[in-house]
Amino acid sequence: MLNPVVTIEIFQKQAEPQIYAAGQIIFTEGQAGDFMFGIIAGEINILVNGKVVETITTGDVFGTGVLVGIKNRTYTAIAKTECKLVSLDERRFLFAVQETPMFALHVIKNYSERLSRLQHMV
Repeated sequence: MLNPVVTIEIFQKQAEPQIYAAGQIIFTEGQAGDFMFGIIAGEINILVNGKVVETITTGDVFGTGVLVGIKNRTYTAIAKTECKLVSLDERRFLFAVQETPMFALHVIKNYSERLSRLQHMV
């Protein structure tokens, strides 16, 4: 799989980073979405039903479900620390995959692992 440095390089090529303050909501469970996020710096708390179920960090991706047919967000994402994030819509995601095909495997693996963890919590 890709290491966080390579993943961060892919994100930095795609769009201008967005800064989120600690405690700022990135998206909420049930909200519609059109893009995924990559973490360039910082930590994000993932919450389901208001409970923190995972903390992710630099090099991780999240919100990927909306690029594979899930219409609404299945969890809430809140900045645990100040974060620098890049968002990728479907067009930018496909471009990143064309440049670095292993990125697609990284995203799929990340998505399936998170889904599996969340299913075991229910």
